Amino acid sequence: MVTTANPDPAPAAPSAMRAEAERHLRALAGESARLREDQWSAVHALAAERRRALVVQRTGWGKSAVYFVATLLRRAQGAGPTVIISPLLALMRNQIAAAERAGIRARTINSANPEDWEQTYAAIGAGEVDVLLVSPERLNNPDFRDRVLPELAAGAGLVVVDEAHCVSDWGHDFRPDYRRIRTLLQELPAGIPVLATTATANERVTRDVAEQLEVGDGAETLVLRGALERESLHLAVVDLPDTPARLSWLAQHLAELPGSGIVYTLTVAAATETAAFLTERGYDARAYSGQTDPEDRRRAEDDLLANRTKVLVATSALGMGFDKPDLGFVIHLGAPQSPISYYQQVGRAGRGVRRAEVILLPGREDRQIWAYFAGLSFPAEDTVRRTLAALADAGGPMSLPRLEAQVDLSRSRLEQMLKVLDVDGAVRRVRGGWTATGAPWSYDDQRYKAVAAAREAEQRAMLDYIATDHCRMEFLRRQLDDPEAAPCGRCDNCTGHRWSAAVDAEYREAATEHLDRPGTPVAPRRQWPTGMAALGVDVSGRIRAEQQAAEGRALGRLTDIGWGTALRALLAPDAADSPVSDQVFAGVVGVLAGWQWEQRPVGVVALPSLTRPRMITDLAARLAQVGRLEPVGSLEYARPEGAGARRHNSAQRLASLWSAFTVPAPVAERLRHLDGPVLLVDDTTDTGWTLTVAARLLRESGAPAVLPLALASRS
Repeated sequence: MVTTANPDPAPAAPSAMRAEAERHLRALAGESARLREDQWSAVHALAAERRRALVVQRTGWGKSAVYFVATLLRRAQGAGPTVIISPLLALMRNQIAAAERAGIRARTINSANPEDWEQTYAAIGAGEVDVLLVSPERLNNPDFRDRVLPELAAGAGLVVVDEAHCVSDWGHDFRPDYRRIRTLLQELPAGIPVLATTATANERVTRDVAEQLEVGDGAETLVLRGALERESLHLAVVDLPDTPARLSWLAQHLAELPGSGIVYTLTVAAATETAAFLTERGYDARAYSGQTDPEDRRRAEDDLLANRTKVLVATSALGMGFDKPDLGFVIHLGAPQSPISYYQQVGRAGRGVRRAEVILLPGREDRQIWAYFAGLSFPAEDTVRRTLAALADAGGPMSLPRLEAQVDLSRSRLEQMLKVLDVDGAVRRVRGGWTATGAPWSYDDQRYKAVAAAREAEQRAMLDYIATDHCRMEFLRRQLDDPEAAPCGRCDNCTGHRWSAAVDAEYREAATEHLDRPGTPVAPRRQWPTGMAALGVDVSGRIRAEQQAAEGRALGRLTDIGWGTALRALLAPDAADSPVSDQVFAGVVGVLAGWQWEQRPVGVVALPSLTRPRMITDLAARLAQVGRLEPVGSLEYARPEGAGARRHNSAQRLASLWSAFTVPAPVAERLRHLDGPVLLVDDTTDTGWTLTVAARLLRESGAPAVLPLALASRS
């Protein structure tokens, strides 16, 4: 489809090429723009020497100018289009807009525009595309990888790997899909230059990426690394006692901050709650996360870029590549688990203004959230071996749902593991799922442990950043091994100027009221998992209506910044089994009061528990008393070990629960005489299958309807 370009003519003399490069830069960035020396070194290496280069430079330095200028020079030499591997749709949109301003014809292939793919392929074949941006995930799409990528790579004039720290599993934001780039580089024809760029790579990550760039080429990678100072950023930390204080402080001071900006949170729930509170306080605030509808994300980005909104409250989904030169502030409601990640996120601010405020509001719960994400590391060897064996025995491709029935990993972790194994050559993604290749594979336990240790060191460094009384910018630059790190003279520690930690009583009261609002929906399961027959459970397809639970409620999510704090303490593994506090009980009663059910419940049933039997039975009894509901009793475990160890995906969890419960005869008798729904009370819900299995038993025993009620939702 894409024809290989003719051999390039002899490159122009450096002086003539530089003049042409400067002309292209002015078209991109304005008449006063001039190439920095390292920019020119990179452009010359790519366009004249056709080398592989790694550029590690601060945000706003002009890394995109390097590859756009090099693209124009290479196209003038008769080379094919530049292929840019770019991680985020926001980054793609910004890059395409920048390219078009300079007359560069740019297209993108990503999950959001499948209707444009065939037209894009045709335009590439006709020579009408100068730059093609693709997501790293696209590199391992079977159709793209096998049908498009080989010809595209063979005809490319330049390959660019943006946010290249994602290539390295030592990097703070390693992404398995980026490992596919190593295979792409290995298969590139000789003479196609490659550029990798990042703003956040320490020496270890820089070495790792540089070595990976040499795969298939052999020549030493040119590394251009610069100072990481950001003269517009004014860093500060404000230590506040609790979540209501942090929300109050944010609402109280947001109007004082220049222009528009970003508030980063650690979880989706925190982003949603914070944006809702700021909106109640009169701000135009939007929540932004990976769960936000793509069209809503695009509108939110556009409104922030145009200063039509004061603030986006975002997870790390709004990160790499979002380019707003006049962004006036970045605030973190909770600390990221890496100073390097923190440096990257605050680098969104102050690119085109003289002063931008960067404020960290650390939370007491930050370390618990870090611990959760740490649990998503590469699985243990026996889990990996079981996966390979299951694929080898399948006799054909296995989909993720089918594989879940044999491997106890969540869907996301299973997919991440398969992507790593794919790059290692042990498995391959094909139409219909995944297959084992049969190639030998070894578990690199030493490397995985070292990566985990590096993550722990980053977390300790983040705590040190919060506590330091020395220059904060110097601290961050040293974490990135910047040899020119020095006191900035601008941060709160350098100047002695600190934001007040005082919180207005009216703001605190409003924040407390907002956070104390109880209740979050618990969606009922409607479909049985795929592949249950292989686990000895004979169910499939849709759950029959007469067996289903109704929509339930939980007091809060464990990740919430409101009720989540109290619930995490209440349900901690080492917490005592005791009745819930009056505050928590009042919250549960508030959930019931605000529940818009079709029919009011008439009875209460408790689930059994090996760890918190007193808490659950007491809660059910108190709810029966205060709500004048019949105390129906409790389900019982069918075996001493209860439901067994916690499972991590739907198929495995359902199999462990399927025969775990029984309905005692007295409970069944009471259920048959009820003329309305029963509340089904539990402490936590995660996958939802405990409530689903219990509801099925209760419905089959005569309950007209089942309304699940949990203290906490883990999702």
